[in-house]
Amino acid sequence: MLSVFDIFKIGIGPSSSHTVGPMRIGIRFLTEAGEAGALAGAARVKIDLHGSLALTGIGHGTDKASILGLLGFAPDETDPDEAAAAVARVKSSKRLKLCGGPEIDFDPARDLDLRGDIIPTVHPNEMRLALFDARGETLFEQVYYSVGGGFIASAKQLCAPAPGDMIKDPHKSPYTFGSARELLEIARRENLAIDEVILRNEDAIRPRDQTLAGIDRLWAAMRDCVARGLKTTGVLPGGLEVRRRAPSLYKKLLEAPLANEREQLFDWLNVYAMAVNEENAAGGRVVTAPTNGAAGIVPAVLKHYCEESGAPHTDHIRRFLVTAAGIGMLYKQRASISGAEMGCQGEVGVACSMAAGGLAAVWGGTPEQVEHAAEIGMEHNLGLTCDPVGGLVQIPCIERNAIGAVKAVNAARLALRASESHKVSLDQVIETMRQTGLDMSRKYKETSEGGLAVNVVEC
Repeated sequence: MLSVFDIFKIGIGPSSSHTVGPMRIGIRFLTEAGEAGALAGAARVKIDLHGSLALTGIGHGTDKASILGLLGFAPDETDPDEAAAAVARVKSSKRLKLCGGPEIDFDPARDLDLRGDIIPTVHPNEMRLALFDARGETLFEQVYYSVGGGFIASAKQLCAPAPGDMIKDPHKSPYTFGSARELLEIARRENLAIDEVILRNEDAIRPRDQTLAGIDRLWAAMRDCVARGLKTTGVLPGGLEVRRRAPSLYKKLLEAPLANEREQLFDWLNVYAMAVNEENAAGGRVVTAPTNGAAGIVPAVLKHYCEESGAPHTDHIRRFLVTAAGIGMLYKQRASISGAEMGCQGEVGVACSMAAGGLAAVWGGTPEQVEHAAEIGMEHNLGLTCDPVGGLVQIPCIERNAIGAVKAVNAARLALRASESHKVSLDQVIETMRQTGLDMSRKYKETSEGGLAVNVVEC
C-alpha cells in the first residue's frame, strides 16, 4: 500500500517527473555507489537523459535538477534560491562536490547529454548515470526511471521485479486494496469513511498525531504557495515571456463590489489554481498533487471550500487531503500519473478526480458518492494530451489547472445530486485512461513534438 505522503510530496518546480524525480535519482545513485565502495575514487560523473527527460528537459529544468541531485539537494528540503545559486556555481567553476564523495571536474556541455533521439522501451523518462576513475575506467553505473509524481525506480525494479508486488508493504496495513471496488467494500464492511480507511493504514506506519501533523504541513506548504503566487509579479522564465496573471486577477477580485457567489466562484478557483502553477513554472516550492504540473487543482478547491468560509476547518482540510490521496493511490497502482506515459489525463485528469472526491467527502458524501465524483472528474478528462509549448510547464498547463479546478467542483456537485446509481465505475474509467494512454501517440505525451507545442510560435 502507498501512503498519503507518497501521493503528496513537497518539492520544487517546474515538474515532479522532470525535476523532483531526477533530483531523487541523483541522491540515490550516489548512495548506491557509496554502498558499493565506488564513490571515493570517482573523478568524473556522466549523466545521460533519454526520451521525454531529454526532449523537454531544458524547459522542465531537468539539467539543473540532475546537478542538484548529485550535490545532495533533497526536493522537500530545497530552497529554490539556494538551488539556483548552487547550479550557477557549478556551471561557472566547472566543479561539482558529489554528495558524500569527492569534488570533481564537471562540465555540463561534456558530462550532461540530452539524447532525445533515444526512445526508451521501459518508460519514457530514462536517466543513466556513470562514475569513472581518473583513468576513465567505469566504477559504477546505473539506469533509473522517473515514473511520475516524483516516484523513481531502477531498471532492475522495472525490468526484473521480484515475485509479487514491486512495492512491498512492510507495515502490514490493516486494509489493503488494489481497486476502488475493494476500497468501497472495506468502507461498507467496516462502516468507515474513505479517509478513515486510509488513516488506519497510515496508523500502521506511524502514530496518528504524526500523520495529522504531516498532513497539516502539506496544507501549510500548499497555502504558502498560493500566497506567494498571489503577490509575485513579473515574467515567467524560459523565453515565452508569459506574464504572471494571478496577482492582477486577485487584485481585481478584492476590489470588485460584492457579487453573487456563483458569479465569482470560477474567478476564485481560477486565481488560486493559477497562483500555484505560476509559482511552479518559476521553480518555486510546491506540493505534488499528484504531480507538479497539476499541483494547482487540489489547493484551489481546498482553499475556496475549506478555508475561505470563515476560520479554517482543520478537520475538513484533513478529510479532503486524505480522501484525495486515497483516490490518487488507485491511479498510481492501476495505471500511471506520468504525463510522459499517459498524457495530461494522467496529471490534470487525476488531480481533477482527486479534488472531486475530496470535496464530495467534505460535503458529506458517502463512500459511493465520493467514488462517483472521482469517476466523473476523470471521465471528462480522458484523452487529454500533454503538449507543453517550448517544453515549459506554462502553456497550456497553468490555465489547464484552472479549468481542472472548476471541473472538479462540478463533478462533486453532480455526484452528490445524482438520483440513481451511475453506469461507469471509477475502476472502469481508470482502466480506460490507462488504455487511452497506451494508445496515444508518443508526440502527445510530454515530448513537445505535437499539438500546441508545434502549432504555437515560441515568441
